[in-house]
Amino acid sequence: MVFTFEIKAQDIPQLVEGKTNEQLVKDYKWMENRLNDWPNFKMFRDENAMIPPPKPGEDRVVFMGNSITQSWSDASPEFFEGKPYIERGISGQTTPQMLVRFRADVVDLKPKVVVILAGTNDVAGNTGPATNEMIQDNLASMAEIASANGIKVVLSSILPVYDYPWRRGLNPSQRIIDINTWMKKYCEEHGHIYLDYFSAMVDERNGMDSTYTYDGVHANKTGYTLMESLVEPAIQKALEQ
Repeated sequence: MVFTFEIKAQDIPQLVEGKTNEQLVKDYKWMENRLNDWPNFKMFRDENAMIPPPKPGEDRVVFMGNSITQSWSDASPEFFEGKPYIERGISGQTTPQMLVRFRADVVDLKPKVVVILAGTNDVAGNTGPATNEMIQDNLASMAEIASANGIKVVLSSILPVYDYPWRRGLNPSQRIIDINTWMKKYCEEHGHIYLDYFSAMVDERNGMDSTYTYDGVHANKTGYTLMESLVEPAIQKALEQ
């Protein structure tokens, strides 16, 4: 079933004000694509179909996440080269979207380990309001699906954020700290690995240290280099469990 949008006349002024025709067409296509493929299955469908089963002894790892994961292989391609690492990040995604595509983009690839980095876009409200409990439930559900399929879990802390450039004034710092605190406890209780990026990247405002970011949310090359130094030991620890 394919859906199309019906825009009411009274909504048109606020939707089109100050936008070019090209921008309006782009916005319309984005909304239509979101409606017809909310979790964005098509992003990796063809690529997933081309990936063979793991070779004997292969320590395959899937990186599940949002734009921070998606941009990782662009900012630091050498980190992924020659390793059985598969990047499955989609820009802007929230934990419910990742949960829906988790089987297709993680379980079906049969990794030994999944590294989950998610939650910041939920705090930003990218797909609507989300309580901490909702975010935590989705993270726990992904971890449970992985465990049920023999996949070791590395749950990554949400990176520090003082303010979202696209959603000013949310004061997200304490929410991020609270979710990370829950995440650490959850990992301890369920035998998962907690990967603490937050403590290594935070500044005095509980935002991200400018050394590691170009916009206060996303990592730069230096940030990814730091993250790589932390994720590799976490992966090894998970493989040894």
